[in-house]
Amino acid sequence: MGLEPLFQAWSYFRRRKFRECSELCSQLLERPPGEQGPDSEYTVFQAAWSLKTRALTEMVYVDEIDIDQEGIAEMMLDENAIAQVARPGTSLKLPGTSQGGGPSPAVRPVTQSGRPITGFVRPSTQGGRPSTMEQAIKTPRTALTSRPITSASGRYGRLGTASMLTNPDGPFINLSRLNLAKYAQKPKLAKALFEYIFHHENDVKNALDLAALATEHAQFKDWWWKVQIGKCYYRLGLYREAEKQFKSALKQQDMVDTILYLAKVYLRLDQPVTALNLFKQGLDQFPGEVSLICGIARIHEEMNNISSAAEYYKDVLKQDNTHVEAIACIGSNHFYSDQPEIALRFYRRLLQMGVYNCQLFNNLGLCCFYAQQYDMTLSSFERALFLAENEEETADVWYNLGHVAVGIGDLNLAYQCFKLTLVNNNDYAEAYNNLAVLEMRKGRIEQARALLQTASSLAPHMYEPHFNFAILSEKVGDLQKSYTAAQKSEEAFPGHVDTQQLIKQLKQHFAML
Repeated sequence: MGLEPLFQAWSYFRRRKFRECSELCSQLLERPPGEQGPDSEYTVFQAAWSLKTRALTEMVYVDEIDIDQEGIAEMMLDENAIAQVARPGTSLKLPGTSQGGGPSPAVRPVTQSGRPITGFVRPSTQGGRPSTMEQAIKTPRTALTSRPITSASGRYGRLGTASMLTNPDGPFINLSRLNLAKYAQKPKLAKALFEYIFHHENDVKNALDLAALATEHAQFKDWWWKVQIGKCYYRLGLYREAEKQFKSALKQQDMVDTILYLAKVYLRLDQPVTALNLFKQGLDQFPGEVSLICGIARIHEEMNNISSAAEYYKDVLKQDNTHVEAIACIGSNHFYSDQPEIALRFYRRLLQMGVYNCQLFNNLGLCCFYAQQYDMTLSSFERALFLAENEEETADVWYNLGHVAVGIGDLNLAYQCFKLTLVNNNDYAEAYNNLAVLEMRKGRIEQARALLQTASSLAPHMYEPHFNFAILSEKVGDLQKSYTAAQKSEEAFPGHVDTQQLIKQLKQHFAML
């Protein structure tokens, strides 16, 4: 004897078999009205309709809190900044202005916005804020594509595309014919419908209309609808309106999610100090809440205050000792602080937890090499190559193998590794720079110069190609080009002593002329 169809559909939903749930609900909805027995509050038809909207939403649902990718338009045409010239330590747009004494670019590589590379890839860590439109267009903004993010290549699908994927016959609900005012008066149906419109159809305008009518029907006493209106305003770029809604929701009901949404608004408005204060107030209400402590650590990390970030990540691990992001960030911090043995313990912990990917074995290989555990180094890199999912990951492994080869003095192997890096990823500025250094050692000046020019055009935020080009030009007697490159190197890394000495020498040369 089979289960009652609606109960069967609900069972599929509970077990996250959304496709089967949706198909079963469709069969229920296609039955003639006479066969649908009335229920106490809702008919079977309404229950199946509501369940199907929830199943279709869950198929494409993405948590809005963590995922946040800025397109070129949002980054370059941002008019939400409070001050054009912010005070030191109060803005995410001015890296290196923190008082925490972050690591120097000589020790830890930086992104094009001048922030140290983090131990964990998040949407905001890939490229930072470019200073010019040219840089914004050049820089890969996602972990998977080499295109800069636009509205089309980011996470938000274009209108109606999700419905085509989940429903080949066309959209399940025709939004243009919906009477939103009628649904707004049925709170249980309205919430499922809102999430369907917002996540599945990606129609923010209709979702906002429904949320506004529903919150009015609830006499502005339902905090959930205020959060949803705030999410709509945030997606539309109306950050001040979103802030008002989230604050109003927090007055009615303290929720961790609402605090995280409000912090996102402040970060988009470039107010990291306000976001930090908000997180700290949230910790008074929810002591030991991991997502709030992690939010504080991320802001400190983005403001180049690495020592404070590491302390907060350690607090995260006191509450949740399996938090992958905290373990990875503390591990990378130890590695760049010249403590590869301790970093190795953290990465080994990730391996014990079941994280099994190319990046982890890549990091393990480097830690083993610098901790002088040479027996494990090559086997870790072999495993990393085997697990690489795309050419960018393969390029990273070959680049690190090139460093290992330089470390053991095998320059021919290093040359081959850097060449293989460029075969897999033609935009790898660091590999061009290192190849140029090897070419200089062989006495091939022209090849080295060409490689350094390529590296500096691909990554103007790196000081090494500019400095190496300045040294090379000075050796061959081209003092003007040497001085120009040295100035670019100083701009990228003001504290670099060798660059300062070179500029001083060149100024003496020019004074003698």
